[in-house]
Amino acid sequence: MSFRTVLTDPMLRMLVAAIVVAALLPATGDARGWAQMVANAAIFVLFLLNGMRIARRDIVAGFANWRFLVPLVLWVFGAMALVGLALASIGQGLLAPSVALGFLYLGTLPSTVQSATSYSSLAGGNVALSVVGAALLNILGVFVTVPLFLALGGSGSGAVGMEVIGKIMLLLILPFAIGQAVQGFTSGFIAQHKPKIAWIDRFAISAAVYVAFSGAVEQGIWSRVAGIDWAVIGALVAAFLLAGNLGAWLAGGALRLQRADRIAFLFAGAQKSAAVGAPLATILFPPEEAGFLVIALLLYHFFQLVVAAPIASRLASSPHRPGSAGYGAPTTRS
Repeated sequence: MSFRTVLTDPMLRMLVAAIVVAALLPATGDARGWAQMVANAAIFVLFLLNGMRIARRDIVAGFANWRFLVPLVLWVFGAMALVGLALASIGQGLLAPSVALGFLYLGTLPSTVQSATSYSSLAGGNVALSVVGAALLNILGVFVTVPLFLALGGSGSGAVGMEVIGKIMLLLILPFAIGQAVQGFTSGFIAQHKPKIAWIDRFAISAAVYVAFSGAVEQGIWSRVAGIDWAVIGALVAAFLLAGNLGAWLAGGALRLQRADRIAFLFAGAQKSAAVGAPLATILFPPEEAGFLVIALLLYHFFQLVVAAPIASRLASSPHRPGSAGYGAPTTRS
């Protein structure tokens, strides 16, 4: 996948469009309430579809491969969360508090299923293991991200009370559970309409970003986040990308995973999910704060695709890829 292909990615185009529309026509006053209702409905549908798509047999298979799954969970929700905490601490003295807090929030998020799987496939990794690992991380993220975020000091005005817990149950956990319950009846429909359903996913994420960024625009994001601040944010995002990708690759080596499994570990461990992060931010925080919180996530989401493309190409052309001389035993199956 080339850099040009990354720039034409439909999800990235929709995220950029949501930010541009929010900058020009932010949802304020009564309009914000209506926009939030639309975003909440879209989030419900998004997690309902996730429940329909993630097969129960894949979940069982993922738990069975504990040698891969347990370290991956510890890496994503342990090491990456601590990296986010460290970067948030660095940013506290340089950036607006909500922007700096966004790095801690970013660190506690799960992987993104689609791009982690796609790049693993392009690089010659264990695709089945990548799908299961990223999918299970997303399931765990619904339950783990919020308490982990709070335990590491992420509160702001988004402290979790019963109202927020109720929203998480209603908009994330309930639809996912319903999707799991009915997937035996809906698998054919999901497979038949997969391209159209992908656009529903993109709309739901973009709607959440629009609501969040509208709040940030209303609070004067362009004056509160100056040019030097964007340079600092970019540097911290670059540090996060380096820690995520290099750390995941070295961790896979330390675990002595076979090459295809190590590639799956790399992309599942270094990617971060806007599909979980953007909707959850609008539930945890009021829009005027959520918009600042997701700045780090949106930049990371873009640059993780830019960085992953050449990494996948390099791994795919490596002389140690499957079928080449020097490649070890067949990969472990999930």
